Amino acid sequence: MMGRTCTKEKYFNTKKDLKRKLSDIAMKGNFEFRTRKSNRSLWVIECIYPNCSWRLRASKIVPESTKFVIRKNANHRQATYVVIGEQVAPQYVGVEKGPGLKGVQTFARTELGAQINYYKAWRGRKHAHTLIRGSPEQSFHVLPSYFHMLEKLNPETVTRIEVDEESRFKYLFLAFGIAIRGFRYMRKVVGIDGTFLKGQYRGVLLVATAQDGNGQCYPLAWGIVVSENEDAWTWFLTQLKEIIGDTDELALISDRAPSIKKAISTVFEKAHHRACAWHVAQNIKNKFKCADIMGSY
Repeated sequence: MMGRTCTKEKYFNTKKDLKRKLSDIAMKGNFEFRTRKSNRSLWVIECIYPNCSWRLRASKIVPESTKFVIRKNANHRQATYVVIGEQVAPQYVGVEKGPGLKGVQTFARTELGAQINYYKAWRGRKHAHTLIRGSPEQSFHVLPSYFHMLEKLNPETVTRIEVDEESRFKYLFLAFGIAIRGFRYMRKVVGIDGTFLKGQYRGVLLVATAQDGNGQCYPLAWGIVVSENEDAWTWFLTQLKEIIGDTDELALISDRAPSIKKAISTVFEKAHHRACAWHVAQNIKNKFKCADIMGSY
């Protein structure tokens, strides 16, 4: 594949210098090219493989000059998404996000000398993620083992996995023992909410949080479900009830989603349910176009 010194618009003092550089890169990259067209002012080469679309076109800057410039450097067959993923993978180690798709395209162009489209950048980034973090399928496969070790090494930790009739993932629930023990000394007010996941298999992340003595958010339990509906919330709240109980001193705070309201009324007989003031204010703001309403909450 073309190296970083043979990208588009790269200048060479003579045509001989350009040929020498490309020959060196071809030997190091273990590929071959052949001349398609050559004269005093133009040089066009292509990959020797019939199914490869790689082309390079270089010409004189001006007719009277000896300097050549690369006008076009098309994508080479060896710049596959696997190769790109392997090369860019180190940039995803130890960071939260790493390069986006445009960043991968820039990397391929500057570091590998390859012009790649959006789709190949997406596949390359996905392959890099798999190399560093494993595939989603692998993650689902090791969930039981992971939960087993969590319970073994973290006393009182509660984990649950629910599958459907075909043994496919449906729900999971996780509450660390230290969080369960800490909640015993806090105000019995728990906020619950859900947010969409953006991975390959989507799903919804459910969370239950409390507030500690410093007024900070206190994560209590997590759940992942296929979709946010009454059945999913009922299952999650049933697991939650096992660790926080059900008393008239307990208050559950949520948005006004009907599925949550129905699930709470099904699972908790004694606890109180109230609507989140922030969500109520947002609904009023959006419906009646009154930005000042947030100050009242």
